[in-house]
Amino acid sequence: KRFREPKHERRPWKIWFLDTSKQAIGMLFIHFANVYLSDLTEEDPCSLYLINFLLDATLGMLLIYIGIRAVSSIVEWQQWDTLRFGEYG
Repeated sequence: KRFREPKHERRPWKIWFLDTSKQAIGMLFIHFANVYLSDLTEEDPCSLYLINFLLDATLGMLLIYIGIRAVSSIVEWQQWDTLRFGEYG
């Protein structure tokens, strides 16, 4: 995926790794949560994955958006320059 970015906008390896590792950790968490829940409920793990994916893609994104906006407002209000989102230095 990194090589699909335009060369003049391509992120350095460290920043690319930090961004993609967050996605991988989230996918692992969802996977193990589905396995655990399927044992508890005796449901099909695939149907639980679909439900979790849809909840994550809708409500999860809304909660993340609200959280980022709230934290960004606090960071701007307190003028904490090192905690700004997307600023890696």
